[in-house]
Amino acid sequence: MALSSSQKPEVKADQLQSQKQPLKQNRQKRNRWYTPTISPEHGAYVVLMVSFLTGAATAQQWTWATTLALICAFCGFQAEHPLVLQIKQRRSWKPRFLLWMGVYGGAAIAIAAYLYWRSSERETLLLIYSAALAATLVDGVLVWQRQQKSVLNELITFAAVCLSAPLAYQVTTEALPLSVIGLWILNTLFFSSAIFSVKLRKVRTASVLSGVVFHALATSIAVLLWQMHWLMPITAAAFGIALLKFGFILWQKDWYCHTKIQSVAMLETVASLLFLAILALSLLPPYQY
Repeated sequence: MALSSSQKPEVKADQLQSQKQPLKQNRQKRNRWYTPTISPEHGAYVVLMVSFLTGAATAQQWTWATTLALICAFCGFQAEHPLVLQIKQRRSWKPRFLLWMGVYGGAAIAIAAYLYWRSSERETLLLIYSAALAATLVDGVLVWQRQQKSVLNELITFAAVCLSAPLAYQVTTEALPLSVIGLWILNTLFFSSAIFSVKLRKVRTASVLSGVVFHALATSIAVLLWQMHWLMPITAAAFGIALLKFGFILWQKDWYCHTKIQSVAMLETVASLLFLAILALSLLPPYQY
């Protein structure tokens, strides 16, 4: 028997409703209070690992304390995600965000406290902790003011994640020389260059001039760090990877603005690995004949 015209829309509506129910159920499962929160910022994982490895490469060794520092940095980074999500809720408290912020943050604080207790150079370690705490507070304020995607907040975020480099060096060698501070600054400058290239993909935030100005200033800072003997010439020259990447993006701007985000991620990852390779080679001890 044929359906009347009044019955057909009802059948379609039932079909759409039945299709939406599994999606709704999956979403509810993901949002249960005991489901772990995982930061979706995949690029930040690359920044964290590369920065940490540059610090470990500078230390020229890897100890059990270095492993603890890596876990501490990872947990601290993961704790930031539910914190931001909770701040965005304004006056509504979400048990899931509070739980996992406490789990990740508690683990990071516990490991940090142990590393501080065992350290013979607590002042320098406390300096790194203070910088990370200050960055977290500023990030929270800017998120509250709906400025999470501002250039200032992204610069602060990259600087905070790059603190994993001096953390790795300090807990491994019990020291924090000026060369490691210079390495942290170089890491921050290199990874922050992605802010100005990625913003070219959006019409509202696209600005070639701001990218050119940043890369000019960053290059000047890298040269200054070399002249001040905070960095070796080859180490400072590693920032040239960021310049080459930005130049390629400007050359292929139309492709870059319309390609898939996976291609952009691949470009950033390759550039980061080249940056790491140059830094690691420049930090190798001189060969003894």
